[in-house]
Amino acid sequence: MLLRPTRRNFLASTAAATLAASASSAPARPKRKPNLLFIWTDEQRADTIDVYGNTRIQSPNLSKLAAESIVFENAYVSQPVCTPSRSTVLTGLWPHQNGCRQNNIALSYDVPAFPKLVDDPDYRSGYFGKWHLGDEIFAQHGFEEWRSIEDGYWRYYREDRDITKNSDYAAWLVSQGHTPTEDRGGFSRNYAASLPIEQCKPKFLELEACDFLRRHRDEPFILHVNFLEPHMPFTGPLNDLHGLDEVALPANHNDPLEENEPLSYRMRSEKYKGIYTGDLDLATEAGWRRLIANYWGLVSQVDRSVGAILATLEELGLAEDTIVVYTSDHGDMMGSHKLVEKGYMYEEAMRVPWLIRYPRFQRRHEVLKGRFSHIDLVPTLLDLMGAAVPDTLPGKSLVPRMKGARIADQPVFVEWNAPETMGEGRNPAGATRDATQTSGPHSRTIISPDGWKLTLNVGDSSQLFYLREDPGDTTNLIDRDEHRPVVQRLTAELRAWQDRTGDTLELPDLA
Repeated sequence: MLLRPTRRNFLASTAAATLAASASSAPARPKRKPNLLFIWTDEQRADTIDVYGNTRIQSPNLSKLAAESIVFENAYVSQPVCTPSRSTVLTGLWPHQNGCRQNNIALSYDVPAFPKLVDDPDYRSGYFGKWHLGDEIFAQHGFEEWRSIEDGYWRYYREDRDITKNSDYAAWLVSQGHTPTEDRGGFSRNYAASLPIEQCKPKFLELEACDFLRRHRDEPFILHVNFLEPHMPFTGPLNDLHGLDEVALPANHNDPLEENEPLSYRMRSEKYKGIYTGDLDLATEAGWRRLIANYWGLVSQVDRSVGAILATLEELGLAEDTIVVYTSDHGDMMGSHKLVEKGYMYEEAMRVPWLIRYPRFQRRHEVLKGRFSHIDLVPTLLDLMGAAVPDTLPGKSLVPRMKGARIADQPVFVEWNAPETMGEGRNPAGATRDATQTSGPHSRTIISPDGWKLTLNVGDSSQLFYLREDPGDTTNLIDRDEHRPVVQRLTAELRAWQDRTGDTLELPDLA
């Protein structure tokens, strides 16, 4: 039906046209440089978020973040232990390239970390939480603001550092009336984990991160927030959040480590039965359930602080302009093969969550199928932020893949460099150790796009698994003659990768 022209209609249409004209002629809001909020945890295996298959852990904020993110289906670290993995996440280089081959090695000042790779003076930057790349409590590597939480790494400080200083978290606890538990004035991890949730490390980092966001709301920023949890001591204020009857033991919990599995892995399995006692007696199923319930509680504890940080991002109107990354430095066996901790070339230690949320991006949620490596994390973030990706980085940007480009899957590589001592520093913590009997042999792993995983171990049994049929690494096929061609093919690809990246480890020849 046509409207009869009236003075009211005419005035209304004229006003609308005027508003439309003024809106179109008004200057567009300048597009902000993207912020980066990089949230990571320590020792969090992939299947601790519902998008990766675990719906039992109470982690609603991580579930919401995953539902708004690009989710990397199978994400692998560069080396399944803290310092080497962190070195890759911060520099985009393999541990054997940046020098951080084992725990407690300081990242060289000559190796640029992420803020220096971005190389933009407009950005305000902060690193809050566990560092584990040397000189733990001191600002470094281009991060302007620093909030430390760990007091136990003073033995590995460089010679010019003051070992009498303690972490920011220790000072915060003292301000709240706590008396230091350590001779040097800091607090042990066990003490911190025994506190009410409002005084634990996640809450401290939450408060500091939210304060950073408020202070820098009008500037582009790069903020890394690194929680210690769910890392050991595997206890916290939410130990009883998940009932023992809710805990599901891993599907491969009762899988025995056969004679053709690495000797070092079998020895460590026996060792754990004597280390954990009381309620955590790992000779019993009840002990395993208690351990896993505590671990899940730590994930839930992190979830609450992550939720508060993301809520502050929304409250400040920063969410649309902020790239949010969530990942971990490595996983944890947590009962798989009746093992605990990291340092194995099994899926549970190597695979981690990896989420990227960026509202400006054309795809807001998708699970990217395939296998991905942390070596590509830095190039991807540099690309998203509009920064140049140096030719010296061995990884590649995954932004084309995130946009839907059909790109052939590539092999994933993971390394393990066995420590010869407990660590390096002016006060080394321990004498020389037998690498084969403690933390495993030097290893190199390749995971092929067709689902094969080959680990070549120096001085110990090697491993071959077909992940498409055996996702839990339960049947080592390394001795099967029919798989010789697979071993030969993957060994050749491993050696080609070594040549490209300057890895000089001499691998065994199983051909």
